[in-house]
Amino acid sequence: MFSFFKHLKNVIAFNQLEKKDRRLVFYSEGKNYWVHLEGMVKAWLKNYDIPICYVSSASDDPGLLLKHKNFRSFTIDEGWVRNWFFENIETDVMVMTMPDINQYQVKRSRHKVHYVYTQHSLVSFHMVYRKGAMDYYDSIFCAAPHHKTETRALEKHYGLSKKDLYEHGYGRLDSIINNKKSVSHNPQSNENTKGHVLLAPSWGDDSIIELLGDKVVAPVLKAGYKLTLRPHPQTLIFAKEKVQAIIDKHQNNPLFHFESNVAGQDSLHDSNIMICDWSGAALDYAFGLNKPVVFIDVPRKINNQDYQQLNIEPYEVSIREKIGRVVALDEVNNLAQHIEKTLIHFENNSFKNDIYNLGNSAKKGAYFLNEILKNL
Repeated sequence: MFSFFKHLKNVIAFNQLEKKDRRLVFYSEGKNYWVHLEGMVKAWLKNYDIPICYVSSASDDPGLLLKHKNFRSFTIDEGWVRNWFFENIETDVMVMTMPDINQYQVKRSRHKVHYVYTQHSLVSFHMVYRKGAMDYYDSIFCAAPHHKTETRALEKHYGLSKKDLYEHGYGRLDSIINNKKSVSHNPQSNENTKGHVLLAPSWGDDSIIELLGDKVVAPVLKAGYKLTLRPHPQTLIFAKEKVQAIIDKHQNNPLFHFESNVAGQDSLHDSNIMICDWSGAALDYAFGLNKPVVFIDVPRKINNQDYQQLNIEPYEVSIREKIGRVVALDEVNNLAQHIEKTLIHFENNSFKNDIYNLGNSAKKGAYFLNEILKNL
């Protein structure tokens, strides 16, 4: 009950701000989303003299700790208070990484608000995301050309009005690359091991942990590799018993490590190779660090059954064999061999040229937001 009144108090405090102090609002679902907004927020504060309001649904969101004369932060819940806040918010521009706005609990405001979607993944729009996931946004900040192509194809297919599309880039990738440059990481330093394997899959019934569990972990550890298990946050909510079973079995093995914070980057830099399925984390890893990925060929993560009608191959399908190796389900027992072959034969190819404004997406995004505000 205390938290309810605390969040309600924050909503009241937001609404009491002068309109000029709440023209631009960033919303974060929690700590794992700050990395996708951080660069743009800081670039805005550096280059423009218009206040920002940062609203998060998690009290441990690092973005809430930022201090600046033009930055105000607020915490709200994920329930009734948030839903009321969204339906009644008065602001000019709302920046979010949340798909499916206006389709479920979180609605567009009854007031005139310009909604901007910025990416939290490099995956395609038409297969992994649900039908209508981006329909209620006014502007899309695209990470790469495939996002523009898919958005226009979806608009045409469903008879939607055209959104404003911006060649923005991808803040998470810039962060990984910058961290690689600024911090000394040596993945070869994993003493007494054959290498360090990062298991970072997606979530859902057909994802690696939910579908295969220890069948993927055990053979890797048995072969002498260090393995870090980094489950998706949704897996920790909906399949926590399967994660716990793996932890219970291997917690006394010095080669096994568990990581619950997907916003951190240490395991990305310290590992030699990733095991993944249909998670966008694989693209972050391969593009940001030029390291290989072994893809377990679990069923595709399809949230829009209409995706094939667009006749566009999803980006995450087309890129897989270019950044690693695909391992069939009946080959999981031989996973260690596939890892070894991939590490030996992987060519350090980079496909980062596909990404808009690599290394400069934060400044570019802030510029676009300023243009949107000026034109309202």
